Amino acid sequence: METIAPETPRERLLRLGPDSLADDELLSLVLGRNGVRPAIDVARDLLLEHGSLRRLGTLAPRELMDRMGVGGLHAARLGALFGLSRRLMCERMRQGMLFMNPRQIFDHYHGVLRDKKREMFLVVLLDARHRVLGEEIVSEGSLTTSIVHPREVFLPAVRESAGAVVLVHNHPSGDPRPSDEDVAVTRRLVHAAELLGIRVLDHVIVGDGVYASFKETGLM
Repeated sequence: METIAPETPRERLLRLGPDSLADDELLSLVLGRNGVRPAIDVARDLLLEHGSLRRLGTLAPRELMDRMGVGGLHAARLGALFGLSRRLMCERMRQGMLFMNPRQIFDHYHGVLRDKKREMFLVVLLDARHRVLGEEIVSEGSLTTSIVHPREVFLPAVRESAGAVVLVHNHPSGDPRPSDEDVAVTRRLVHAAELLGIRVLDHVIVGDGVYASFKETGLM
C-alpha cells in the first residue's frame, strides 16, 4: 500500500489558508530555507524563547541576528513581516474618516503603540467636521511639559488648517491611567488650543488592551 506523504505547511496554507497553520508553521514559511537548521526548528525555538509572536515582534532585526541560526536575511524578513502587520493595522484610520469616539482611536493605535518601550506622543489632525486630515508624531520619550510643547503640537495643526485635534500617547507600563504629569500637560495644551481657535476633542492614553479617555473620565 502506497504511503501518502503528509502535506507541508506551504501546501496546507495554499489549500486551506493561513488560519489552518500554527504560529511556528507560519513563521517558518516567512523564514524560508536556512541552510543551518530547519526553518520550523528555528521558528519553534524563537517562539519558545520569547513566548509569543507579539513579543518577538517587539525586537529589532539586529537583535535577532546570529541567534538560533537567524542570519541577516531571515532577520530582515521578520522585520518586514512585523513592520507590514503594524502598517496594516494603521490603515483603518484613513484620511477623510470621521472621528467619532476614543475607542476608534484606541483600535487604530493599540497595535502600533502597545509594545513601544518609550512613550510616544501623537496628534491626530481633524477638520471642522471632525474628519481625519492626518497625524503627526510630536515626541518620543517621557511625557513632560518641556518635551510636549504647544508649539510642536499645534504647528502641524495650523499648517494643515485643522479645526480640531485628538491627542494620543502610550504608557509602556500597560496601565493607561493618567499621571499628574499627563493631566498638567493636557491642561496646558487645551489652553494653548483655545488661544489658537482649535478644539482638543480628547486625549487618549493607550495601554495594554485598555485605554483611558480624558473626555470620558471628565478630565477635560
